[in-house]
Amino acid sequence: MTRTGSTTASTVPAAGSRAGKIVVRRTIAASVDELFEAWLDPKSLAQWMRPGAGVHSTVKVDARVGGTFEVVMHHQNGPSRHYGEYRAIERNKKLVLTWHSDATHHQETMVTVEFRGAGASTEIVLTHEHMPDHEAGLKHSQGWTMALELLEGLLKHCEHPACIKGAP
Repeated sequence: MTRTGSTTASTVPAAGSRAGKIVVRRTIAASVDELFEAWLDPKSLAQWMRPGAGVHSTVKVDARVGGTFEVVMHHQNGPSRHYGEYRAIERNKKLVLTWHSDATHHQETMVTVEFRGAGASTEIVLTHEHMPDHEAGLKHSQGWTMALELLEGLLKHCEHPACIKGAP
C-alpha cells in the first residue's frame, strides 16, 4: 500500500487471468456534484486524465448507460488509447465502466468509481478489477493515483466551477 498526499492505493496481484484488482482512494475538497461532473465532461477529463505535466489528452464521451468514451493520452512516445463503455451511471453516487488500454492488453477490465460525501469534501473510491497481470495493476495504480492528483490540483486552482470544464 502506498500513500501520497491524501491518496491511498493498494494493488492486489492477479491470481488468475481475470483476478487482479486495485483500489485507489482520494479525498478532495470539492462537492460530490463537481467531482461527478468532472468524470463525465470531456473538456474536464482532458484536463486531468492525462499522463502528467507537459502532455495532453483528447477525449470523447457519450455519457449514458451503453454510451462509450475514449481518452487518447499523447505521450512523447506516441498516443495511448483508453476506451470503454458506461455500464452504470448513478448520479453523484457511482460510475461503472469497462476499460481497455495498452496496459490491459486491450482486454476488458472493469472500473467502479464511487463518490462519498464527507462534509465539504468528497472521497473518491476507484476500484479497477480484472487486471490481466500484476504489471497492469501496478501501471493503473500509478496512473489512477496521478489522475486523481491532477483532478485535485485543477480544482484547487479553480475560482469558478466552470473552469473545470475548460472555461476561462
